[in-house]
Amino acid sequence: MAEAVRRVEADANRSADTHLHQFPLPPAWDVDLYLKDESVHPTGSLKHRLARSLFLYALVNGWVREGTTVIEASSGSTAVSEAYFARLLGLPFVAVMPRSTSPEKVALIEFHGGRCHFVDEPGAVYDEARRLATDLDASTAAGGHYMDQFTYAERATDWRGNNNIADSIFSQLELERHPVPAWVVVGAGTGGTSATIGRYVRYRRHDTQVLVADPEGSAFAGGYAAGDASHTVTARSRIEGIGRPRVEPSFVPGVVDAMLTVPDAASVAAARWCTRVTGRAAGGSTGTALWGAVTVLAQMRAEGRAGSVVTLLCDGGERYAATYYDDDWLAAQGLDIAPYTAALEEFVATGDWRPPTG
Repeated sequence: MAEAVRRVEADANRSADTHLHQFPLPPAWDVDLYLKDESVHPTGSLKHRLARSLFLYALVNGWVREGTTVIEASSGSTAVSEAYFARLLGLPFVAVMPRSTSPEKVALIEFHGGRCHFVDEPGAVYDEARRLATDLDASTAAGGHYMDQFTYAERATDWRGNNNIADSIFSQLELERHPVPAWVVVGAGTGGTSATIGRYVRYRRHDTQVLVADPEGSAFAGGYAAGDASHTVTARSRIEGIGRPRVEPSFVPGVVDAMLTVPDAASVAAARWCTRVTGRAAGGSTGTALWGAVTVLAQMRAEGRAGSVVTLLCDGGERYAATYYDDDWLAAQGLDIAPYTAALEEFVATGDWRPPTG
């Protein structure tokens, strides 16, 4: 146990903190936009932080021990990161995921030594992961452990600081002209990131609001509006890593100040726009949050408010070469990103924010 904890902590110690990039905006504007680049983690995404926290939590609780098979329900990036940590500890790892998960993510999971177990319906991942763990408990000495990111994400991370993502953002902003952001904008997959940031800003007494940008086909925005933690939807989110068919247990609505539903075409347009403008390839969830960030930034300008807005570059766009960056895939999905791209470009060129309606 001591050796396992040492290895996980050593990974954190030798990994430099991620960068905070300033997004290029007209110099005359008295508002700043920043991207926290989580794609530079060893496993290439924001989920590296989550996987590290989940493994530590499971180890100190005695749920994972030598020889335990770790099982996770994941649409991709969390599984990539958990496969990395499982291999670091010499443990078997199984990812239960929808069959629609991008082939690039499947390849990354397998590269890190994990095995992929597919289900046809996204909503089936929870029960299938739990079943696999139960079967292993009955048939093997070391058993299996369902990591269950959707339940434990909000409690496995120390929201008070300890170099969590919120602590890192505020430390890196200290020398900027607007060091306390007016808004931090994130998506929601487990809900753990918004819970950590929302709790942190309240604990540190910062005048910062948290916006969760939610893709179409997700249950979070509807559940938030209705105050219904059991809200579910039958639609399917096309933005991997965020958007869920149910409101996940780790989503804490009380620390979220606002939510915005973002069309999938807007998410893809913003991801491609980010890649073109910054030179840093962005995935779909980054596009969702960036669209939300531009929305609140435009509102601040309209109100004559100065300040800063922070959002996340969650993972790299190279993972989505066959989907969000493939024009044939967009056509097959019926997604027309041109009006959303035009709105983003017009905003930076003229300051006018006219997102498509309908």
